[in-house]
Amino acid sequence: MPEPVPVIALAGVHKVYAGDVEVHALKGIDLEIRRGEFLAIMGPSGSGKTTLMEVMGCLSHPTSGRYLMNGRDVERIDADGLARLRGEEIGFVFQSFNLLPRLSAVANVELPLSYRGVPRRERRERALASLDRVGLAHRAGHLPNAMSGGERQRVAVARALVNDPALVLADEPTGNLDSRTGAEIISLLERIHGEGNTVVVVTHDPAVGRRAARRLDLRDGCIERDVAGSS
Repeated sequence: MPEPVPVIALAGVHKVYAGDVEVHALKGIDLEIRRGEFLAIMGPSGSGKTTLMEVMGCLSHPTSGRYLMNGRDVERIDADGLARLRGEEIGFVFQSFNLLPRLSAVANVELPLSYRGVPRRERRERALASLDRVGLAHRAGHLPNAMSGGERQRVAVARALVNDPALVLADEPTGNLDSRTGAEIISLLERIHGEGNTVVVVTHDPAVGRRAARRLDLRDGCIERDVAGSS
């Protein structure tokens, strides 16, 4: 039986930011991420970890090199196709939550489904199910400013999961949380991974890195180490 196609396959990926001084943020990255992996990307400020996440999330194009997502060459996908790919196959979790303050938790979770034109009743059912998955069905009607930071991040995770994406990308998901709440969010991501989701976490926190099954250390735009985690 042939080996499954990786969710992500990067080959010789470079990213250069032009300006008065060129910044080489990524320098020849080769990386495969298999379905069902839990990977932490770590490194000091300026190491390229956020740029790598933006490339993997199709938020930024590599300057050179090749990126295949589920076997599809991302470079050959037009703007509308990339928007669909981001909306349907990638779930994003950000440090700042990125929730709309005037919408309830369930309405925030519905947003990716709204962009896809999913009927209202189905949107609501799927959003409630996603909130239940992160333990927040009882807070569905609350606005973000009536929720704790940990609850808001759980809503963000529920929103990332509502489309059943091939990949969940979390950028510093514990960065705005205290250590106890941050540990709870990582435990949630571990559970989601255990349910079969592919999870990639960008973090500067060694405690988060130790919880992942695989850890990628970046330095100066290059992969310094790619090792199994200690969990």
